[in-house]
Amino acid sequence: MDRDADYTEYVTARRPALVRAAVLLGCPEPEAEDVAQGALVRCYRAWGRVRRAADPDAYVYRVLVNCLRDSRARRWTDEIPSETLPEPESDRDLAEELTRGLAVRRALLGLSADHREVLVLRYYADLSERQLAEVLGVPAGVKSRTARALAALAIDASLTGLRGERGG
Repeated sequence: MDRDADYTEYVTARRPALVRAAVLLGCPEPEAEDVAQGALVRCYRAWGRVRRAADPDAYVYRVLVNCLRDSRARRWTDEIPSETLPEPESDRDLAEELTRGLAVRRALLGLSADHREVLVLRYYADLSERQLAEVLGVPAGVKSRTARALAALAIDASLTGLRGERGG
């Protein structure tokens, strides 16, 4: 398979998850699209290294986190743009799912950037501990970081009503 076809196949399969990970890391959706696009552009330039990496997904998530950090370092963040939310649909399950998702996102935004990165990459991106350590650029053994992040999340009052519930 040639380089461009290989890259296109990868982007088609992984881009939505990268955008969602950026949203969970604290970006509004339009910014998440930009951060994911920036990460994918950087990866395209170094596609040979990405494909040869021991774990290409971990490599790409590390680039995503670095792009997010770079964008935050450059941007003025006194104002946070928001979009008008659509009217809730009458379907009760959809409303509950939306409420749960908003509560989790609010709770994640209340965490430090380090804790948010650990939880999103570990549980949303489903990276292994080894991959997580590689993405964050820390020594192996991220269990204590994950435990501290989960403990910080557990005390968030906005999640009180969701404890014990399982999302589908």
